[in-house]
Amino acid sequence: MTIDEALTRRVDKILPSKEGLRQLMEKGKIRLYQGFDPSKPDLHIGHLVGLLQLKAFQDLGHEVIFLIGDFTGMIGDPTDKSETRAKLTRKQVEENAKTYQKQAGRILRFEGKNAARMRFNSEWLKKLTLADVIELSSNFTVQQLIERDMFQKRIGDKKPIFLHEFMYPSLVTYDAIVLKVDLEIGGGDQLFNMTVGRPLIKQQINKDKFVLTTKLLADAAGNKIGKTAGNAINLFADANDLYGQIMSLSDEVVIEAFRLITEVPLAVIDDLAAEMKTRPMAVKKQLAFEVTKLCQGKEVAQAAQKHFELTVQGGKVPEKIATVPNWKTPLTASATVARMVPDTTHSEIKRLMRQGGVEWNGVVITDVTKMITPKSGDVLKLGKRTFVRVKTDESK
Repeated sequence: MTIDEALTRRVDKILPSKEGLRQLMEKGKIRLYQGFDPSKPDLHIGHLVGLLQLKAFQDLGHEVIFLIGDFTGMIGDPTDKSETRAKLTRKQVEENAKTYQKQAGRILRFEGKNAARMRFNSEWLKKLTLADVIELSSNFTVQQLIERDMFQKRIGDKKPIFLHEFMYPSLVTYDAIVLKVDLEIGGGDQLFNMTVGRPLIKQQINKDKFVLTTKLLADAAGNKIGKTAGNAINLFADANDLYGQIMSLSDEVVIEAFRLITEVPLAVIDDLAAEMKTRPMAVKKQLAFEVTKLCQGKEVAQAAQKHFELTVQGGKVPEKIATVPNWKTPLTASATVARMVPDTTHSEIKRLMRQGGVEWNGVVITDVTKMITPKSGDVLKLGKRTFVRVKTDESK
């Protein structure tokens, strides 16, 4: 890893200048951070871009802070929201944040030489008095905040903008002041939040905080892949699901995904771009393997690839699958699926049936009212990757 690659790969913008940040890095160790609001319990593929960017700086010897916005997470970042984000309770935020260090630790080093540090912004934000908050707010104007695109859209649509949403940029500015950072990293959609408080940071800690925005991983239509858009791919859930969901990405985003969410050398990615024209399946499988290996290890990635080849490409039932007790009485096809895969909604079941995505013992079922009487050993296939077997022996 070189400084040039750290300031180029995955990078959208660097403010106030790329050259200024380069010079600062060449002088010695800098301190940087990225904030992650725990609005959900799982880190997803969009987070991987930022994690790898933090890792690039850590590998170069700089001081990395992984900040959990457990306080700001209760407010909710209004970025790109046409509606007010639902506020989370303290309990919800704490529950969501529990696994973040373990998950982020797959990418960053939290132990050993030049270990990254994990901080929680409730450490300082919950100590602010009302007088402190008013003083902090006095450094921002309504005109500054209301210029944001999503607020202008809400005004045009006659939708409310709540006062607490205005507070978000000032609080994340205070994070940077307390942490005394030289650099903040965040997605391109965070540019406003990261730049609006730079003058106050300069005044308070005499640092011209640099801002580095990373490119957003988007689908073929240009929509951000993440929890807000409802198409998030969780990094540390079932490896078969992770591998399979990567394989579900459209061909158009594969090469950009290599650049953003893997550590495959750029020269190799250029070769893969050419190969994509003739062997797209092989290239996409390499992407799925690389991402799964990065997040869950080589052996797990190899097993996930074999599972995909066996079940999706080969159409076979894997040896080890989930089981349910045999209930023996007839149920409709939709009720059978709901019983065997309880997390599936009725609307999703109907959609999958319409698309031919439900099979019973290898036979496609499209009629939700079809009656099914289960027998020991019967197998349900839901979508491309979910298999459930009726137990052959209820005592086991």
